[in-house]
Amino acid sequence: MRVYVPLTLPGLAEAHRTGELGTGPFAAYAVTPALREWYLSDDIEELEYAALSRAALASLRLLAADPDAPRRRVVVAVDVADGAAAPDPDRGLDPAALGEVRVAGSVPLAKAAAVHVDAEDAEADVAAAAGALAAADAGDEDAQFAVDGAEDHELLWFATQEIPNLVGPGA
Repeated sequence: MRVYVPLTLPGLAEAHRTGELGTGPFAAYAVTPALREWYLSDDIEELEYAALSRAALASLRLLAADPDAPRRRVVVAVDVADGAAAPDPDRGLDPAALGEVRVAGSVPLAKAAAVHVDAEDAEADVAAAAGALAAADAGDEDAQFAVDGAEDHELLWFATQEIPNLVGPGA
């Protein structure tokens, strides 16, 4: 099963340093039955893109909670055993939890298929979105417009061999 793990650049640096993603259980995003029903598509590439987008929003939430992190969303795509990730049955119908799964244990970073990161030119929009997220969650339409501004930026694809370049020296 392919899961999308939301991180920040410091979180990616930590995963690079330790060689593993999370210590389990941790949140990730995947093509779940609820996501399939919500997205109304049978195209697996479209569904995986929807799961990646949900993880990017979760990364934005991590950025909102960490004002010192560089304002770039990070998502790691990793393959785990089918039984290693499962949706929370209590949150299955919660719109905020669409595609969310819990990964049972730590996952070696070596199993990552790719890393998706915002380009540097997205930083201003991502910063504005992170700052507006709480107000958007409360229903503020102007704040939601700022959050949508970050979503207008496509995450760039990086091979796992490029992680040292993304996190910088010493990580």
